[in-house]
Formats: sequence, structure tokens, C-alpha cells
Amino acid sequence: MPISTRTRPTRRRSLLVVLGAVPVLAVLTACGGSSKAADSGPALALTAALPNAVPNGTTLVVGDPQVEQALKLSGELDKFSYPVTFANISGGPQTLEAFRAKALDVGSVADIPPLQAAWTGVDTRIVAAQFRTQPQTHPVYQLGVAPGVTVKSLADLRGKKIAYSPGQAQGALVLRVLQKAGLTQGDVQLVELPSTGDVYPTALSSKQIDVAPLGGVAVTRYLTKYASDGATVVPHGLRDDPAHLYALESSLQDAGKAAAIREYVAHWGVALKWIDEHPKEWIEGYYVKNQGLSAADGGYLVKAAGARDVPTDWTAAIKRHQATADLLSTEQKRAHIDVATIWDRRFEKVGGTAYRTGRAS
Repeated sequence: MPISTRTRPTRRRSLLVVLGAVPVLAVLTACGGSSKAADSGPALALTAALPNAVPNGTTLVVGDPQVEQALKLSGELDKFSYPVTFANISGGPQTLEAFRAKALDVGSVADIPPLQAAWTGVDTRIVAAQFRTQPQTHPVYQLGVAPGVTVKSLADLRGKKIAYSPGQAQGALVLRVLQKAGLTQGDVQLVELPSTGDVYPTALSSKQIDVAPLGGVAVTRYLTKYASDGATVVPHGLRDDPAHLYALESSLQDAGKAAAIREYVAHWGVALKWIDEHPKEWIEGYYVKNQGLSAADGGYLVKAAGARDVPTDWTAAIKRHQATADLLSTEQKRAHIDVATIWDRRFEKVGGTAYRTGRAS
């Protein structure tokens, strides 16, 4: 796949933020991931049927922290036919770094990291997908507005400084919001910022930026702390709900690992069903005990997410993904991608069927 060199649009600014993050490879090494993900087995063509049996000695390293906890809380982890290793990483930048080092087999991300991987020469395939059944009324993100800045509609974004993370879902959302508002990148100031931790809320509260996409409990915390100073949030009205598992092509070309990934996706589907059917246990076990949030925050996140959709037909999802890829190709001066080539439809029914039946078999 041809890769083009990324160019910066005019008027885009960078804001340096010091992050105290632990290097991804150090985390993976600590959990044993760097060696296990490099194992090899019999070759398997990417067009070949997925094997069902996982050979003895097969290892798999997965970066899917949320579902890891669901697998443990539900007891589903005990039903694996092989020992899966979990790496405490998620999101595009971390998984991409781990994929480059061949230290990870599967990662949990939104829809932009698989595109970013393709544009930067890392071959991956999407193997599972989930969405929200009411994405417009239950969005993942809202647009946080800095204290003293007036944004009541998307048209008011003109001239504003907007946080922008090019390789992440938040960055794509910003471009889609501008498209919906009839604005171009030249009509605003895009400030490159990573969307990790409290970077966006901090930059908003200090008025280094005017607008940033905020997700989850960050919305309520931002308003709790800064609404009295004039901070607000506005809805964007777009669908922003894709959540995927993607895997290294080289892992899918290993027959043992391909079978292990197939099994993981099935257990993943069961774990998602358990989350939806056990909200109290999920809030207490994950949000409170694992993430350190309050029960109220956990309840807010469960309610905000709404009902889940784990489709067994990816046709509509691929079409939406293609539209996003085409927008980014234009706006970020990237090579065109046929997204159908990065969706591994051998897995199309695996996760969705397990979610519906509650069984991984």
C-alpha cells in the first residue's frame, strides 16, 4: 500500500505538553509481552479459513484492559483453552508502538488507529467491532468549551483554537465536525495535543485552547470544576461510537495465533454481554475497584453509553469507515485507503454471535 508523507495544514500550531508516561515497551517487557508476541507457528494465508483449535504452546499478547477486567469478573477468563497475556495498554499511539516492536498481537482502539497503522507502514486487520445503538443521543464525546469562550453551535467554531490529535479518534472527530459546520482547517486554529489523561481539560481551563473533544467522565468532571467560571460543553451531533479490536497481520498469518485470536474475539463478545447484563457488578468491579472512580461516576458512564451493538454484518460499518478514511486522506494529505482491505471478514460473525448467545463456542 503506498504511503504518502504527511504535511501540516496551514495555521496548525503545536503545544508542547510534558507527559510522565511509562514507555510502552517497558510495560510490555514487565508483563512478558515482548517475548511472547514474537513466537511463530505454521503459516496461514490471510484468505484461508480460520482454524478452531489452538495448538499447545500458542501465546497471545492482548492490549484490551477494560475487557480484561470483564473476563476476570465474569469468570470467562477461566474458559480459555490457552493462557492469554494482557498488556496494560490501549489506544492508537501505544498499540502502534507495540505493534512496531512485534510486542503485541491484538489491541483495542477506535476507528482511526487502523488507518494510522496503514499510513505508517504497519499491516493490521480489524477483527472485532462494537458500536452504540443510539450513537447520536449517546455520544462518546462532547465538545468542551473553555471558560469565557462562546460556542453555542458548530458555526461558532470559526476562529477558535481547537485541540487536535491527528492519529486518534478525537482528531478525526474534529475534522468531521468542521466538515459538518461548513468550515475548513483554515477557518480555525488546530492545536496539536495528545488526548491522554487530563491534557485537554487542563488546556481548556488555562485557556490555551478554546475547544476540545471530551469523553466519558471527563465531561462531568470538567463542568463540576469549571462551570462556575463559564465552562460549557456542546453536542456535535455526529456518530462517534466505533470501537474495534485489531491485530497484526503477521499474527493472523500464524495459524496458532489466528486460532487464538478467533477464540479471544469470541470470549470478548461474551464479556461484553456480561457487562451489559451485570451493570452493578461492572460498576463496582471495574469503575470503582479497578479505575478508582466513584460509584456515581461509574453509573454515569454506564448510562451515557446506552445500549450496545455488536454486529454480525460489517457492511454498514465498513462504509462509514471508508467515508472517514476518505475525509482524512483529503484533510491530512494521506494516501487513499480501501478500508475493505483492513477488515478481516473471516471474523465478521465471531464476536457478534458470541455476544448474542453468551457463549464462546
